[in-house]
Order: sequence, then structure tokens, then C-alpha cells
Amino acid sequence: MELTLSLAIGVLMASGVYLILRPRTFQVIIGLSMMSYAVNLFLLAMGRLRMDAAPILTTPAGAVTDYADPVPQALVLTAIVIGFAMTALFLVVLLAARGLSGSDHVDGREN
Repeated sequence: MELTLSLAIGVLMASGVYLILRPRTFQVIIGLSMMSYAVNLFLLAMGRLRMDAAPILTTPAGAVTDYADPVPQALVLTAIVIGFAMTALFLVVLLAARGLSGSDHVDGREN
């Protein structure tokens, strides 16, 4: 499971970097979104990957190793909300820039 998640994080980050380096603004926005998904998965993986484990202690005498850390999950939920807001802001800026310059290139020039 750790290998699959690591590969997914790597592929998302590599795809995000590739798209950020593209000249079109929409590709840059999609690249930023993919990079934020990769960071969210990385943060979630830092809380320990466990199957069928309770997020908090179920028994009063439970050991610390019996639960997954809920702090990274809370951080990821916050990051998802902030990521949606930033994507919406970028789309508005993209539409405004396209309306003003008539081009969707990052620098505003076709060539």
C-alpha cells in the first residue's frame, strides 16, 4: 500500500510540474491542482497508513500504536478547502487575463 501511494504521489507531482511549465494558463492551473493533491496525499500518508484502524482510541487502555493520527487528516481537510478556493481564484484571474489580453498564454503573447 505504501508503494502504491508513493507512486501516486510521485506521478501527481511530476505531472503537476510538467503542466506548470506549459505556456497556457489553464494547464498551469491544472498543474497547481495536481501538485496540491500530491501534497495532500503526502500529508495523509504522514499520519500512518493503516487499514481498518480507528482514528481515535476505542478502549481506555489502548496503546498509542493502536490508532491513526487524526491531525494529518484534519490538515488535509483544511488544505482541500483552501485548494478549492485558490483554484476558483485562479480561474477568475485566468478569465480576467484572457478578457484583457485576448490570449491565454502565461505572458500574454502568442509567440
